Amino acid sequence: MKFAWIDLRTVPAEHREAVVDAAIHARVDGIVDSDPERLALLPNTVKRVLAPGGRVGEDAPEDLIVLREVVDVDSLGVLENLHRGGEKDTAAWVNVVDDPTLKLACDAARELPFTVVEFKDPTKIPLEIVIAAADASPGQLICQAADIEEAQIIVDVLEKGSEGVLVAPRSANDVFALVEMLRVKTPDLQLQTLTVESIEHLGLGDRVCIDTCTHFEKDEGMLVGSYAHGFVLCVSETHPLPYMPTRPFRINAGALHSYVFGADNRTNYLSELKAGSPVLAVGADGRTRRIVVGRIKLESRPLLGIKAVSPEGVEVSLIVQDDWHVRVLGPGAAVLNVTELKKGDQLLGHVATDKRHVGWPVGEFCVEK
Repeated sequence: MKFAWIDLRTVPAEHREAVVDAAIHARVDGIVDSDPERLALLPNTVKRVLAPGGRVGEDAPEDLIVLREVVDVDSLGVLENLHRGGEKDTAAWVNVVDDPTLKLACDAARELPFTVVEFKDPTKIPLEIVIAAADASPGQLICQAADIEEAQIIVDVLEKGSEGVLVAPRSANDVFALVEMLRVKTPDLQLQTLTVESIEHLGLGDRVCIDTCTHFEKDEGMLVGSYAHGFVLCVSETHPLPYMPTRPFRINAGALHSYVFGADNRTNYLSELKAGSPVLAVGADGRTRRIVVGRIKLESRPLLGIKAVSPEGVEVSLIVQDDWHVRVLGPGAAVLNVTELKKGDQLLGHVATDKRHVGWPVGEFCVEK
């Protein structure tokens, strides 16, 4: 779980109280300020972090984290000695402007409990280097972000990002948006074993391939179905096929009317997806991750209808391209060619209890068949 530190120093005075209340309510990990008296008023449910240059008074909280600016090897050595001497929350602030300060940031991230880095240049290459350097370190790396959008980029760098982000919010809404962005949004799904009831050749129709910006694992795919209450796990083209190269980024998903199961328990029609749309990759063990559509490829092809049933008797329907190279996953991540399916075969799928309106779950009466 990524965490957020809120920087109060540039928050307008008229918004400061609301920002602090929002940070405490949203359980932000830490609040940074140059005024130790304001920090002393904060509850101990949040880390109180004194910005570089702030003066530590006699009545400062015992658990106050003091950020000290690291500008050269000597100033880093001072902090390393403090940490070795027993200061458990030694914290550095490094402004990366060139190669020497980049090396300082890497060394601090490896050696100290907390390292805050800011970068002069917009490229994320220096951040990648610091993240890699600190990968095996028990300390926590916090990267300064200009806004929520940059914070999102930072937490995705090298697929892991820094542990924390430091943002100066403009209002309380920014605090809530930051915390929401950092929250894990793709919980595991419970997959079920579905039993094939029938296979039917349907003739010509429009089917959709989803080309994503992600390399799928061999046991990953996407949940697709004709009904909002039931989905089959369609596998990616990661597995070798005769006559054509693999497309490890592609799901040959189904007819254009089909639902695809996405994040936040929402569905989309395949016909609604486009470049940049967020979708959900799903593993055979139920794990999920958010991925992004690179393009949608819609073409007319012969279609095949698959009807299956869950152990509870829920009927699931999937219409896909009628071709041997289109595949779905079975129990144990078995790769099954759709044209070879027969009654009694088992597939992996997901059964939802919700009905849907414009993709969102609703508690209403609805019959799909």
